[in-house]
Amino acid sequence: MKANTQKALFLFLLTLFIASCKPDSTVITPVTPTPEVLSADVAVKWGDMGVFIAKNTFGNTPTYASRGFGYIGLTMYEAVVNSSTTYQSLGGQVNGLSALPKPETGKTYNWILALNAAQSSIIKNIYEQTTDQNKAKIDSLEKNILTSATTAQDVNDRSVAFGQSIATAIFEWSKTDNGYQGYKYNFDSNFQFPSGPGYWKPPVKGQSPSRYPLHPYWGKNRTFSVANSALPVPVMIPYSNDSKSQYYAQFLEVYAKNNILTQEEKEIANWWGDDPSQTFPPPAHSYNIATIVIKSAKPDLMKAAATYAHVGMATADAFICCWKCKYTYSAERPASFVNANIDPTWVQYWPEPPFPSFMSGHAIQGSATATVLTNLYGDSFSFIDNSHEGRARDTIHNVDYKNRVFNSFQEAADESAYSRFLGGIHTRQDNDTGLVEGRKVGQNIIALKWVK
Repeated sequence: MKANTQKALFLFLLTLFIASCKPDSTVITPVTPTPEVLSADVAVKWGDMGVFIAKNTFGNTPTYASRGFGYIGLTMYEAVVNSSTTYQSLGGQVNGLSALPKPETGKTYNWILALNAAQSSIIKNIYEQTTDQNKAKIDSLEKNILTSATTAQDVNDRSVAFGQSIATAIFEWSKTDNGYQGYKYNFDSNFQFPSGPGYWKPPVKGQSPSRYPLHPYWGKNRTFSVANSALPVPVMIPYSNDSKSQYYAQFLEVYAKNNILTQEEKEIANWWGDDPSQTFPPPAHSYNIATIVIKSAKPDLMKAAATYAHVGMATADAFICCWKCKYTYSAERPASFVNANIDPTWVQYWPEPPFPSFMSGHAIQGSATATVLTNLYGDSFSFIDNSHEGRARDTIHNVDYKNRVFNSFQEAADESAYSRFLGGIHTRQDNDTGLVEGRKVGQNIIALKWVK
């Protein structure tokens, strides 16, 4: 009996010992978050900065801005991609870009600081012509983020150096794309336009005071996606001033609609006006929509960077494809055809930009943006576009800038294209073709091998 009691006591004590060796389930073991779950806040701050600089740099055209966002977005992505177990570098994939610098094996990096340094460097290099005050704002943002870092000094230094090396490599590559320092030759006084019916001529009173065409050779620039450089120029409806022709009908429709614009339609035309002489250029609107989406969806740092890279490169390639088409046909705007064949006194709602009509830049870049964002966030993503929130009322047209609500990215792209028809500066053919071609451009950006 005594032996049984001793045995029971031994088993009881053994059970207590084993139980004491198990970890307390109420104790949470600290875990260092992987880079893929880092906050996107810093990416958003630099997204906002990119749009600010595009808006506040004198002479920043839609073409030059689109190029800038391509490199700025790609640089953000490459600065943090080595933190990811899912995404991979686009070095060796993007048109003409060789392998990029790699982080040191076994070393710790603060990826937020790498992104921070890379963005500061690439924006100042792309916009070397911006004001000293703007450069000071860039430096201030970089310093504020750097001084808030809690990692060791050697980690900080290593991270900053890596980010700068990525920006330097991408900037040096950017110099070979045929668009480097394009702000120095916005308007070409030597370009010879074809003459005759149906060809574009600079308007007497247009969006720009220049009587010369904007970047007529931009269509020869290097695209980010090799596939986008191979896209064929779409076919245009042939010229005819026969009142029963398809060509004539395109312009008659613009004229008829412009004479009966509703207040809502005027608001749509204004919202997407994006005249760089008054606000940011169209590519900045697309880049800002990317920021709006990131703020709403709250992705991790890596996906946020991938979002900016997708949108930046899609808009850049869209403008190259668009300009190739514009200067293939040198097609007239509605005003010249309407004045010559329908109503000599007609003035379109919106000032005419300084380049040919077919196809619409708004349509192709908006559609390319919608295509890549839909791939990343789905086809039923609702958002409020507040890009012009707080902008002063247009007293000439009696229009306030009211935020626009959309249930999908494609809905926004469609409205952006339609706004140019409402503005009287594009036909439906210009817009419909742009929307189709934009989807092709966006799909080719998506087709890059983003994931491992």
